[in-house]
Amino acid sequence: MPDAVVIGAGPNGLVAANLLADAGWSVVVLEEQPEPGGAVRHDRGVDPDFVHDLFSAFYPLAAASPIVEGLRLDRYGLRWRQAPRVVAHPLTDGRCAVLGRTLPQTVTSLEGFAEGDGESWRELHRIWDRLRPDLLDALFTPFPPVKAGARLAMKLRGTGGLRLARSLVLPVRRLGEEEFQEEGGRLLLAGNALHADLPPEAAGSGGFGWLMAMLGQTYGFPVPEGGAGQLTAALVRRLEERGGAVRCGQRVVEVVVRQGTAVAVRTATGDTVDARRAVLADVSVPALYGELVAPEHLPAQLLDDLKRFQWDFGTVKVDWALDGPVPWSSPEAGLAGTVHLADGLDELTRFAAQLAMGRIPDRPFCVLGQMTTADPTRSPVGTESAWAYTHVPHEVRGDAGEEGITGAWDDDEARRMADRMERQVERFAPGFRDRIRARRILSPPTLQAMDANLRDGAINGGTTAMHQQLFFRPLPGTGRPETAVRRLFLASAAAHPGGGVHGAPGANAARAALHGRLPGGLPGGMARVQRLLTRRDRTGEPKPVPDEW
Repeated sequence: MPDAVVIGAGPNGLVAANLLADAGWSVVVLEEQPEPGGAVRHDRGVDPDFVHDLFSAFYPLAAASPIVEGLRLDRYGLRWRQAPRVVAHPLTDGRCAVLGRTLPQTVTSLEGFAEGDGESWRELHRIWDRLRPDLLDALFTPFPPVKAGARLAMKLRGTGGLRLARSLVLPVRRLGEEEFQEEGGRLLLAGNALHADLPPEAAGSGGFGWLMAMLGQTYGFPVPEGGAGQLTAALVRRLEERGGAVRCGQRVVEVVVRQGTAVAVRTATGDTVDARRAVLADVSVPALYGELVAPEHLPAQLLDDLKRFQWDFGTVKVDWALDGPVPWSSPEAGLAGTVHLADGLDELTRFAAQLAMGRIPDRPFCVLGQMTTADPTRSPVGTESAWAYTHVPHEVRGDAGEEGITGAWDDDEARRMADRMERQVERFAPGFRDRIRARRILSPPTLQAMDANLRDGAINGGTTAMHQQLFFRPLPGTGRPETAVRRLFLASAAAHPGGGVHGAPGANAARAALHGRLPGGLPGGMARVQRLLTRRDRTGEPKPVPDEW
């Protein structure tokens, strides 16, 4: 009998398993798919000579994560590669905003849009440089991050205090307007904000766009040499060296609960795998509370809250094997690993508004990856392994374009959507379609079939909007991995701090399991948070919250 069973061999599940194994626990990871990795996998399914990442591709959060760094995956074969530039945002008039590998490169690009905008970027970076250690510490540790939060609060006082806090909760459109005279800097912030499901007018999108842009400025957007799955392979090798096991083709259908405690899991084949100390679930919240744990083991309030859980938007992704580099009108775009495609901030707002109305966007904002530019091992010399994704609504109420896409996502609709995305690329790179040797289309149902956590193609484990972050993530509570069932821990991107390959949800779940804190979970919601943060002793004076909180 293993000490712990981990459901799901995505990056968070594998990080959790590694940390438990480091502590001497015996660990078994059960994965539904025929190979581990979750949304961190690659293959040669488009063309045998081309490597394509199936889902995620660029990993700034992994590069910044002290959790990933602490695993020393370089010892297990992981090598990082970088494109000459991090992000480019070309416009149809030939201009191009560039986030460079170095600060002077970005400053020079933005000064080309308006004198002084480069220096404004430098000032945003100066603030980031001052806050970065404690901000990242707060981001990657369990909520609430008491020690890191206190240090961060002290630094905020010396960096503008409330004024800076105001800037970080601004919509990214407004933040860009306040900081930059012209569109270059505004687009770098807004394009990065739309990596999540945050429209330019959403509160907090400014802070998210700033965070992603500054991560790129500091760490770049690195990729694993040879394909995304090399990151997974390193995690698996490390785990197996410590005696852990990964069993693929094992779909878990039930968490066995006895007397309020998780004691085992049951698979689709009827096998029961007992867990001596803990069960950790790298699965979505609706899957955990709506499928794996029987409702009689869960508080009524939690089940009611589950009805209000909000997914992030669905995704359509197209992979291309190209006979040559993308023929960008703006040559600077050819140097970037990641390219954002929207002709200005208003087009980003238009795209987001169409999504909000349940309509398939007619000019989809695309995040495009040039993988051979970032890692020359991905395809033959002179070619490009490329992909792009865009978002679509879960419930389609109409098509803003002319193809009549309904959201059925059969082969014909997937093809029409891919054609639309290619036309968007052609606006910035005339002749792009002439270079396509082969392509593959991954529609929302296909993405979900390949990874059950990607419900209808949702890639962030739930919306990034403020109402489902911090102590609201994934449901109103304290944002921690403990659940309403003893010894059952949420270890997926659905938990704080959310999506991105950084390992924090898995690490937080592993730490909670090792320390055995808070048995019985978090049914008390916000009231419980307030009680924990405002406890008073018999004199009526506030008592300090323990360090482990």
